[in-house]
Amino acid sequence: MALADVFEQVAGPDAPVEFVAFDGSSAGPEQAPIKIAVKSPVAVSYLAQAPGALGLARAYVSGHLDVVGDMYAALTRMVSAQRTKLSVADKLKLLQALGGPKVLVPRIPPPPQEVRVNRRWTAGRRHTKQRDASAISHHYDVSNTFYEWVLGPSMAYTCACYPTQDATLEEAQFTKFDLVARKLDLKPGMRLLDVGCGWGGMVMHAARHYGVQALGVTLSAEQAAWAQRAIKEAGLSDLAEVRHLDYRDVTETGFDAVSSIGLTEHIGKAQLPGYFGFLHSKLRPQGRLLNHCITRPDNTGPTHVSDGFIFRYVFPDGELEGPGHLMSVMHDSGFEVRHEENLREHYAKTLAAWCANLDAHWDEAVAEVGEGTARVWRLYMAGSRLGFEHNQIQLHQMLGVKLGEGGVSGMPLRPDWEPPAPAGTVA
Repeated sequence: MALADVFEQVAGPDAPVEFVAFDGSSAGPEQAPIKIAVKSPVAVSYLAQAPGALGLARAYVSGHLDVVGDMYAALTRMVSAQRTKLSVADKLKLLQALGGPKVLVPRIPPPPQEVRVNRRWTAGRRHTKQRDASAISHHYDVSNTFYEWVLGPSMAYTCACYPTQDATLEEAQFTKFDLVARKLDLKPGMRLLDVGCGWGGMVMHAARHYGVQALGVTLSAEQAAWAQRAIKEAGLSDLAEVRHLDYRDVTETGFDAVSSIGLTEHIGKAQLPGYFGFLHSKLRPQGRLLNHCITRPDNTGPTHVSDGFIFRYVFPDGELEGPGHLMSVMHDSGFEVRHEENLREHYAKTLAAWCANLDAHWDEAVAEVGEGTARVWRLYMAGSRLGFEHNQIQLHQMLGVKLGEGGVSGMPLRPDWEPPAPAGTVA
């Protein structure tokens, strides 16, 4: 059996994908919008040794398999292959067609080191300060220039909030930061702590639009340097500050508000009580916390998968919890949770915009960070978009308050952070 026929058998004959292989075989409709090219026997070995997403990722990232066309569309069209249920006999037939057991034996070289997690970085106990710093550096200290191309002018690497279906990415990121600010009830003269502040987007938004004294901390040296320069250029140095610092090393206290936008995914389940407890200790009575993070839709199965594509190439030591668990830990840490919402569809739209930005700057991105890293990001973002659309992952915002004496919350009777509906509209 020709190699292309094997792939067509796995994907299904009706998949609108053209397959071509190094042995000269082809299958599927010619001129299909998506083409998958198996360029060498190494790709076959990757797929045979690690079936599923990890094998595909290894083959694609290392350049032994190509996807021609839109990556998101390719993954969408191939979703039927992931659902294919093959009997043991069918699997043996496919293995034989791929070249027999020998494809499982060769010690094939791994993808380039620059796109993999350095195992020395993830040695020892998870979520120590040193290991967290190394894991964050792997993902965020790629290249500020690369992130500028992918994220756009806002430099916000977190879920945006789209006010309308046709809003731009920049409009949606502004809306997200402003929604956080309004939920926290920021006012001039207040003090905000933004943990895991990234390139300082929330810090600068709070300072510029709300007159807030804002402190951001990040474990990424490149993020901190970029944010410090941006704050100075924007003339916000009297209000905004970003430090290269572990959030656990912040010594100031008595903040009016704390924002955590995209940090909780890096904390780890066992550390969540300490994390929320620490943030609670930083707030004054009636101070608010807005926690914005990726979650999973349930609490079944492991939160941390050490042999998957995301762990090996993108987010080492990342862990996702269900929203119910996070809310319970917040309560047990002293917070009263007052509001929660799921922005799952908004993250799918955000990722679609990032994917389009990467495609538009593909040649520059490859020149800046190397083809292996660019391929990791192309696959990771398209796959993540699909995950949010199919409710495999979610994005939740949770608003908590540190109660004052006698249980006083300082919260409004009804949420007051959404802008009023335009005149003439019907509720």
